[in-house]
Amino acid sequence: MHLARVIGEVVATIKDENLTGMKLMVLQPIAASGDDAGRTLVALDSVGAGVGERVFFVRGREAAFPYYPAEPPTDAAIVGIVDHWTVG
Repeated sequence: MHLARVIGEVVATIKDENLTGMKLMVLQPIAASGDDAGRTLVALDSVGAGVGERVFFVRGREAAFPYYPAEPPTDAAIVGIVDHWTVG
């Protein structure tokens, strides 16, 4: 799992039919310090996250797991909303 900040939403009028009704969000990966860490990406939202929230996301095959038994074509999915974290 990776940390990210939700920085936007994606609206697509034409997309794969398996993505119908699914929310697409733009993420900025972040380090444990809260600093930006990497390039932005688009992920399916399985938890109802909003712009400005910090989230956990997964990449690869695991990104389709929250939608089982459906298998939407995705490389990344938001799987949790972060309330807070402490680095010790």
